[in-house]
Amino acid sequence: MTAPLLQVRDLRGGYGPVRVLRGVDLQVHAGELVVLLGRNGSGRSTLLKALMGLIPATGAAQWAGRDLLALPTHQRARLGLGYVPEGRDIFPHLSVRQNLRLGAKPAAGKAAAAWDETRVLTLFPALAARLRTPALALSGGEQQMLSIARALMGNPQVLLLDEPTEGLAPQRVAATVALLGQLRAGGLGLLLVEQKPWALELAGRVVVLGDGQARFSGASADLPHDISKTWL
Repeated sequence: MTAPLLQVRDLRGGYGPVRVLRGVDLQVHAGELVVLLGRNGSGRSTLLKALMGLIPATGAAQWAGRDLLALPTHQRARLGLGYVPEGRDIFPHLSVRQNLRLGAKPAAGKAAAAWDETRVLTLFPALAARLRTPALALSGGEQQMLSIARALMGNPQVLLLDEPTEGLAPQRVAATVALLGQLRAGGLGLLLVEQKPWALELAGRVVVLGDGQARFSGASADLPHDISKTWL
């Protein structure tokens, strides 16, 4: 297997004096979907924020051999790290098109076709008809589409997603699952926070967080039942 795009070792971080991450190791390769499991408060969302530079962190996080922790958030994004936060965080009073354009960045070191508005709208045709619509007027499912589409406009090589199906109707969940499988097949690396059973079926590997540490890392089929009972 080729070297991972994202390599994390002994990552530690939190909020002020509260230490949430207490030494996490993981890696993500191109075209791989890694699922982060764990109870609420285990550090899953905190880990994604630390990787994006939204909270202070120590340890080691390398992007294709380059030190990520020394870089501000916007430089991490330019290298190819994308982020779809919990709660979507779209700009509600801007139009769909304006949201997409705010996320646009040139492709960095990718051989595959770059993501632009035309390609994104082909993937999300429902947004194409609503380009002038304020984001706040979209349904919950459409807002989630917009959040993912905006992240793709940044031409990521690894995409961090924090519970992208939370609160969605079953039909929209199924569409999101199919989308993630399509993105993975296209060579995008995915680090996904998700507790629903479909995530294990789609995952190549699973990392279980407990008390801010990786309690298990491996194939989903190898996830021990005792860890499931203790940490999930």
